[in-house]
Amino acid sequence: MRFRYLAGALLVISCATAQNGQPKQHPPDVPYVRSPNAVVDAMLKLAGVKKGDNVYDLGCGDGRIVIAAAKDYGAHGVGIDLNPDLIQEARETARKARVETLVKFEVNDLFDADIHDATVVALYLLPNVNLRLRPKLFKDLKPGTRVVSYSWNMGDWKPDKEATVDGRAIYLWTIPNKK
Repeated sequence: MRFRYLAGALLVISCATAQNGQPKQHPPDVPYVRSPNAVVDAMLKLAGVKKGDNVYDLGCGDGRIVIAAAKDYGAHGVGIDLNPDLIQEARETARKARVETLVKFEVNDLFDADIHDATVVALYLLPNVNLRLRPKLFKDLKPGTRVVSYSWNMGDWKPDKEATVDGRAIYLWTIPNKK
């Protein structure tokens, strides 16, 4: 009898975990820190964001980069973050900014997310996370996709351009042709 009770409890737990297709939750790889608006503007400018772009923000937090890309440039955007409360805040902010038809936000792990449609990827992560993410960027993104990062570089991958805002660096790379 105990075995059936335990098996039933495990089944309920596993079904609850699998519902809604939600990704497995784990602590974030990066603490949430809001990007200053001047940095958001500089990142989008350095990346050369335009109307036809699909801007993906990995670790989007409150969604401000994706929302600014939509509002200021008419670009489409996708924000990805593990924190469902931040994703809900981003959705509400997009609605208030009247760009909800141009952007979407998903609760997901940036290492598991489908990013193949991106033409621009925005990052404000940590150095070790950027380096862990680099193989995914090369594998998943098309040649010519721009990658812009606030504060942290990509090790030995030299940036195409750099800018400084409020004493902090912003880096831009372009995904090269696949060999």
